[in-house]
Amino acid sequence: MNRTDALLAASDSGNHQALTGTLFVLVVLLTVGITFWASRNTKTAADYYAGGRSFSGFQNGFAIGGDYMSAASFLGISGAIALSGYDGFLYSIGFLVAWLVALLLIAELLRNSGRFTMADQLAYRMRQTPVRTAAATSTIVVSIFYLLAQMVGAGALVALLLGVDSAAAKNLTIAGVGVLMIVYVVFGGMKGTTWVQIVKAVLLMFGTILISALVLAKFDFNLSDLLGTAAENSGQGSAFLEPGLKYGVSLTSKIDFVSLGIALVLGTAGLPHILVRFYTVPTAKQARVSVLWAIGIIGTFYLLTLILGFGAAALVTGDAKERVVESGGNLASPLLAEAVGGGSGTTGGAILLALISAVAFATILAVVAGLTLTSASSVAHDLYASVIKRGDVTGEQEVKVARIAAFVIGGVAIALAIPGQSLNVAFLVALAFAVAASANLPALLYNLFWKRFNTRGATWSIYGGLVSAVGLVIFSPVVSGSETALLTDVDFSWFPLQNPGIVSIPFGFLMGWLGTVTSKETESEARFAELQVRSLTGAGAEK
Repeated sequence: MNRTDALLAASDSGNHQALTGTLFVLVVLLTVGITFWASRNTKTAADYYAGGRSFSGFQNGFAIGGDYMSAASFLGISGAIALSGYDGFLYSIGFLVAWLVALLLIAELLRNSGRFTMADQLAYRMRQTPVRTAAATSTIVVSIFYLLAQMVGAGALVALLLGVDSAAAKNLTIAGVGVLMIVYVVFGGMKGTTWVQIVKAVLLMFGTILISALVLAKFDFNLSDLLGTAAENSGQGSAFLEPGLKYGVSLTSKIDFVSLGIALVLGTAGLPHILVRFYTVPTAKQARVSVLWAIGIIGTFYLLTLILGFGAAALVTGDAKERVVESGGNLASPLLAEAVGGGSGTTGGAILLALISAVAFATILAVVAGLTLTSASSVAHDLYASVIKRGDVTGEQEVKVARIAAFVIGGVAIALAIPGQSLNVAFLVALAFAVAASANLPALLYNLFWKRFNTRGATWSIYGGLVSAVGLVIFSPVVSGSETALLTDVDFSWFPLQNPGIVSIPFGFLMGWLGTVTSKETESEARFAELQVRSLTGAGAEK
């Protein structure tokens, strides 16, 4: 390359990075504008926690999709498919089936029998202080793990796509995301967060459908040709399209996959930031309408990850393919967008790369806002109002505490994410799902369907599932004893699986049963019939 060519290449690179940066800024300005617009209508506790229950089923369906389809889904799953073929697509199946489980078992019943937080439903027929403390603790732990994954991902994504590799730039990005999520939650509350999620869902679906259509056009809309090319370019041949490439290596890896699958399928039904979305609609009918819209949006998206993942395997080659591998698959979708737009160095490629990168960034912003709001709401409504003040508090005081809590939680997330940039993002997400399935789901199901369930059972199931899930991960190959462990210099991994779900989830159910049968408490049984009526009809749900 002569000097002129080098200067032109540098100029193109600078222009493309400027385009990407401009789209990032536009996304941020759009979401901040929405937040301040919504803040004018956020006056009461119901407005702040549940958006005044003013969203239609159509709007809430899009917001649920925006909250559920995280960066781990958009970037991680397409990358897993690009690297592992059929075994990677199993993530899509797991997330989609998980959503259906959440709908069938929890969603509408929780909406009808709760008010603002997950703990409202649990504490309805239990002693307030121990149950709300346990539920709030679990909510915060799950949210922090999920927040770390999103913020670490944001730092890596922005740094790579803007062409900056310095630690300072990544730290600044993480801090910026943290500040933005605090702004969303403090000023916009649930109304602002919901509209950010709706806009993000529209952008994500538009970007996903556009790139999928361009990929299929490359193969004359022949899915067989796409899969065949993907298998050929993967270097794995037909094995790329068959089970076992990643999870069929040994008996341990097979069990590990079952454990991961259980955590994914059951964890969604215990994720607090997903469950509270059903409090934002006025009636049970609108909750069902939102479910139908969410199923359509989420189902379409996860099916399209098949095209994104195999499209990346087929079309992303050379240096770009190496970047996909180095990123653990997280750059598969952005670099696929660049490839179908014309390739590296082309204007079309730069435009699509910038578009998908901005969509991914909007995805991260929307999810961190939902997580922070859920955590802050639990601190204010469950711990402050119900445990510390024992109900002697006004709605304005609750909202003030929630806003202060958002600052604290945002600060903690920034402080943990900056030194935790070497953490495995997939590990953090999987741990969040495992904790949710182990701690929250047993308590919720027992409370809805078991008359005898009581306060001791609720606290034992939550703390038992929480401690077992986190504890087993600490002593697993994820933390020590393997080449990809967080700590490579030591080995205290006596638990062989990377995901604890296959052990910790049954343990959470066991502890809930054991705590219940060893307690003589009967007060909770008296309100079980009332809870059943409320959960099925929604009568009194707003009180």
